[in-house]
Amino acid sequence: MPDRLTADLAATLRTARTDRELSVNALAERSGVSRAMIAKIERGDAQPTAALLGRLSAALGISLSELFARTEGETPRLARLTDQTVWVDPKTGYRRRSVSPAGGSVQLVEVELPAGAEVSYPADSFALAHHQIWVLDGSLRFREGDVEHDLNAGDCLELGAPAPATYRNATRRPCRYLVVLSRRR
Repeated sequence: MPDRLTADLAATLRTARTDRELSVNALAERSGVSRAMIAKIERGDAQPTAALLGRLSAALGISLSELFARTEGETPRLARLTDQTVWVDPKTGYRRRSVSPAGGSVQLVEVELPAGAEVSYPADSFALAHHQIWVLDGSLRFREGDVEHDLNAGDCLELGAPAPATYRNATRRPCRYLVVLSRRR
């Protein structure tokens, strides 16, 4: 039986797909994710990875943060720590916490990337929102298209035009960073 977040995420993905009048086949073609995997995710039988969620949300025309905000439902303007949704990638151990209240024009997402872990996203994942990455603790190697940025605690990077990207922690200790997203006009 799936946990509550996995079940809510499954329902949110299914609703986003059907609201756009997309079949599972059409979403599979747009995202590059197999029909079988989409069906498993929508039933709550599989917990998707961060990379897979990035591909699905981009194909649905929403950011990953917006997908999680929809999953969280209506929230007040105050997001208490105990109420902030935490999601862990089953493959990499990447830990994502939605810090800001859902539905605002700016979203704050705290991420902990385990030592040696790597998460990649297609360019479409960055098309709907401006992104800034602020490293809180540790070191992060961020590849943006053909450009690689080595970021350390206190460094802040504003991303350029949407490009395929990879977050990589090449160190032996976890890296914590904040992603700040604001809607593109």
